Amino acid sequence: MDEKSNKPQVAAIIEGRVGIVGLGLIGGSIARAMARGGHEVYAFDLNEDIETFAAIETTAGRLTDELVGTCELIVLACYPKACVDWLESHALLVSPDAIVIDTGGVKRSICEPCFDIARKSGITFVGCHPMAGTQFSGYAHSRANMFEGAPMVVCPPPEIRGVACLALVDRLEDLLAPCGFDKFTVTTPERHDEVIAYTSQLAHVVSNAYVKSPTLAHRKGFAAGSYRDLTRVARLNPTMWCELFLDDADNLAAEISTLVDALNQYKDALEARDAQRLTELLAEGDRIKRADEKEAEV
Repeated sequence: MDEKSNKPQVAAIIEGRVGIVGLGLIGGSIARAMARGGHEVYAFDLNEDIETFAAIETTAGRLTDELVGTCELIVLACYPKACVDWLESHALLVSPDAIVIDTGGVKRSICEPCFDIARKSGITFVGCHPMAGTQFSGYAHSRANMFEGAPMVVCPPPEIRGVACLALVDRLEDLLAPCGFDKFTVTTPERHDEVIAYTSQLAHVVSNAYVKSPTLAHRKGFAAGSYRDLTRVARLNPTMWCELFLDDADNLAAEISTLVDALNQYKDALEARDAQRLTELLAEGDRIKRADEKEAEV
C-alpha cells in the first residue's frame, strides 16, 4: 500500500495504452479508431463473444484488473449506472497518471458520483459525450471513422479551472486524436443535460411517438425525405434510452411541454381554419431556422 493513502501501488502506465469498458456502438468505434491510430487497446464487455470477435480484428485482448493500472486512457462506454459502478469498484486500480472518461448521453447522473469517487481515489475523471452515432446499436455497427469531424462535449471536474483545465483538455484531445473529433466543447454537467434534452433526447421522443400513428400502415408509396428524416431515430435501444431519459427527466419533460404548447398553437389555427395565424406560425418557425443556420455558418 502507498504510505500516504489507502490506494494500492499500481503498475506504471504504458504510454498510449487504452482500456475500454463496453464494446457497443460507441465503445467499439473508439476501440477501432484508437487501434487504427496505433494504440494498444484492451477491452471488457459483458458479452464474451463480442470480446472475442473484437480481439480478432481490433483489440489486444481483454481488459483485466491487472491491466487497468497500465492504461493511460480508460473509456467507460456503457450505461450511466454501469459507468459509475465500474469506477467505484476499480478506482483503486487506476493509475493517478491516467485519465478516465465516459461516453454517456447524460452527465449529471454520471459526473456527480464519478467526480466524488475520483477525488477520494486520487485519480482523474472527465465526463465526455461524443456527439455522433447512428440509429443502429452494437459492436457490429461500430466503425473507426464514426467520430471524424464530430464535436466532443467535455465536463471537467469543477475544482480544475483555468490553466489546469486547459492543460487537461489539451491532453485529452491528444489522447483521442485518432478518433478525429473536430471540436471539444467544455461545459458543466448541468448545462450539458439541459441542452442535450433538446438537441438529442426530444428528437428521439418525437420520432418514436411519430411512428405510432395508425397512418403508418398506409405510408408505402407516399413517403420521401421528410418521413425518413423524422423517423430515423425512432429505432432505438429502449433500455438504454429509458435510463438516459429518466436521468434527465426534469429537462426532457420541460422540453416536451414546450413542444406540446407549440403544436397546440398549430392545431388551434387548423381547427379554426385561421390562415393568417397558421401562416404566422409557419413563418416564425422558418425565420428561426434560417437564423440558426446563418449563425452556424459564422
